[in-house]
Amino acid sequence: MEGLNFSVVLEYYPILLEGLLWTCILCVSSIALSLVCGVPLAVGSISKNRAVQLPTNFFLWVFRGTPLLLQLFLIYFGLPQIGIYLSPVASGILGLGIHYAVYNADVMRTGIVAVESGQHEGSRSLGLSKAQTMRKVIIPQALRNVAPPLGNNLIALLKESALVSIITVPELTLSAQRAISDTFRPFEFYIAAGAIYYCVNYLLELSLKRVEMKTAMYR
Repeated sequence: MEGLNFSVVLEYYPILLEGLLWTCILCVSSIALSLVCGVPLAVGSISKNRAVQLPTNFFLWVFRGTPLLLQLFLIYFGLPQIGIYLSPVASGILGLGIHYAVYNADVMRTGIVAVESGQHEGSRSLGLSKAQTMRKVIIPQALRNVAPPLGNNLIALLKESALVSIITVPELTLSAQRAISDTFRPFEFYIAAGAIYYCVNYLLELSLKRVEMKTAMYR
């Protein structure tokens, strides 16, 4: 029986590093998109305007109830049928970003609702409009209150970024698979990829804990 040989991983470390770079680009872009899109989705889902609330909740319901992998297939393989062509990387960012924007919206909505009504009344008494109150007073407080669950969503996004390998995004998992196709050493390269994911995830957790500590100081 052939034994393990992790030295082969060192020969292919440039491929793994390139995959790590793409994973970081993918995750940073997707996280930004999920946070930016999550705020209006959260606000729209609790809007008193039914013309805004109903379409928003339907959108949330659809994306919450379907698998991320199916959404990636729909974006990458389906959109070209209606004349929209996106690169694998753009499709991956869009798919991950929208998918987690939905979950971030659920978390943010809880935070917005939890802000006491006196904040609304006090802001209006200062002459702020509803939009200004939401943007300058309510949303900042809500984001501080829901920092931990938002952080959990971002960690989950990092882990599920491996799914975009199925649409040929050259991230870490696909890079490991390419090395395996050359060496026929799946155990070594999957272990190496897992170790790299763990390190990146650990650094992300440390960063999120620092953010939580800072936000806790301003509550």
